Amino acid sequence: MFNQPIAVWAIAFASIIAFMGLGLVDPILPMMKDQLHATDSQLTLLFTSYNAVMAVAMLITGVISSRLGIKKMLLTGIVLIALFSALAGSVNEVMGIVWLRAGWGLGNAFFVATALSAIVSLSRVGVAKSIILFEVAVGLGISVGPLLGGELGAISWRSPFYGVACLMVLAFCCILFMMPKSNASTVKTIRKKVSLLDPFRALKHRALLIFGISAALYNFGFFTLLVYAALVLGHLHHLDVHGLGYVFLGWGLLLAFTSVITAPKLQQRYGTIKAMCMQLLLFAVTLFVMGYWTTDKTVIIAMVILAGAFLGNNNTLITTAVMNAAPVERPTASAAYSFLRFIGGALAPYYAVKFAEWFDFHAPFYIGGGFVVLAVIFIWVNRKHLKHVDEAEAH
Repeated sequence: MFNQPIAVWAIAFASIIAFMGLGLVDPILPMMKDQLHATDSQLTLLFTSYNAVMAVAMLITGVISSRLGIKKMLLTGIVLIALFSALAGSVNEVMGIVWLRAGWGLGNAFFVATALSAIVSLSRVGVAKSIILFEVAVGLGISVGPLLGGELGAISWRSPFYGVACLMVLAFCCILFMMPKSNASTVKTIRKKVSLLDPFRALKHRALLIFGISAALYNFGFFTLLVYAALVLGHLHHLDVHGLGYVFLGWGLLLAFTSVITAPKLQQRYGTIKAMCMQLLLFAVTLFVMGYWTTDKTVIIAMVILAGAFLGNNNTLITTAVMNAAPVERPTASAAYSFLRFIGGALAPYYAVKFAEWFDFHAPFYIGGGFVVLAVIFIWVNRKHLKHVDEAEAH
């Protein structure tokens, strides 16, 4: 898996940096609340705007990519991420950062939608191992993001935003000089086939729709963990910016490890669908435990880190399943699935805080866990439409 052309490593490195943006803000949320006089609801909009724009932008990435080509698409995404992250570090009020995070989400959509298909097409190994390599990059980016946010955040809440902008400049240079140019004839051929309606047409395939809706449901739990748990640790348990960074570093490292090492073994032993349901149920248990012991700092920290294992396994399982879910081009399948997935990611952070306001501070964990259980029920009830996914993996 690791015997790859230099272009694949360039894309993987850029993917690590791009996915830092997901957890980068986590450790500095309490600091931003104090220094920018922001409410918890306003802070959650940093994730809502980012994910909402990513969801919508996923629908147009195929059309734009077919005209620009893979390399230009990746570079455009990197430029947008660098620009909006630098601008986010220069404003003085939280709603300005919320709007700039939306632009950051646009850049991430351009990059993410193209990076996976680029790695698969340039890789020397098969689709399954290419996906695992991509998940390694995703996991490392998610894990390093909170660490970078925590360490640079100790200087200023602005520093993590500037840090990502600088790293994206480095990623731009890697892609520019190490990745070959897109083949013009290939781009021309793709241009004739791709349209704005393709992702919606892809969702007519039952399996792809099932995975997309399930991902939207379990993302309620995922972003409850990522955002609300950070607020609880910062405000209720007074964990400082370094502490938050290390907690989510542990979560991300376990996510990266399991996505590579244990997910393929679970897939071989139990099959994709059964293994996916098992991991999601275990993730739901961690949320329920956090809901019951919300006032116990040790339990919250342990469950956050442990949840990384179940999420890492599930990420690889569901990404591989989506690639085999429908007889459509992989970028189209990814765009359709990601559209639904990031809708869940856009709604969850905001409503997690609202659930705490409407009920009590335990409620977001219970409700987030409930959404994850709903995802499992939805997959299991529709499992007869997913048999071909396990058969494809076995083959």
